Amino acid sequence: MSLDTIDRRILAALQRKGRISNADLSAQVNLSPSACHRRVQRLETEGYIRGYVAMLDARKLGVPTTVFVEIKLQGQTDEVLDAFEKAVARIPDVLECHLMAGAADYILKVVAEDTEDFARIHRQHLARLPGVVQMQSSFALRTVFKTTALPV
Repeated sequence: MSLDTIDRRILAALQRKGRISNADLSAQVNLSPSACHRRVQRLETEGYIRGYVAMLDARKLGVPTTVFVEIKLQGQTDEVLDAFEKAVARIPDVLECHLMAGAADYILKVVAEDTEDFARIHRQHLARLPGVVQMQSSFALRTVFKTTALPV
């Protein structure tokens, strides 16, 4: 399925406000409520919309520190990559894990209370990941901007 202009407007609106009512969404994209509802259902069914989430405030939840961790593995066999990916997925403080091309094999985005909490996460979890030969951590000083919205 290819997306038309109305589909793209629906997706853009839902990225801005996932809890928008169907009536408000249909008015925003100039469709009848029933036609808008059918399009949203189709976008969900076809996987363009994977789900709906609440965006939480890391500071209010006590994890204001963001750390990016570059990881180099001992090799890139399927077994090494699979073991690493399964283990890292079980660490609750890791928000993202990206397989990379370049100097690092993976980059992780980790949240922590502070540097001491990150040291605990490193000691209890990251240092025990299988296949790791080198790690380099970089602390974000400030988030300039952050979005989850994809260009549509």
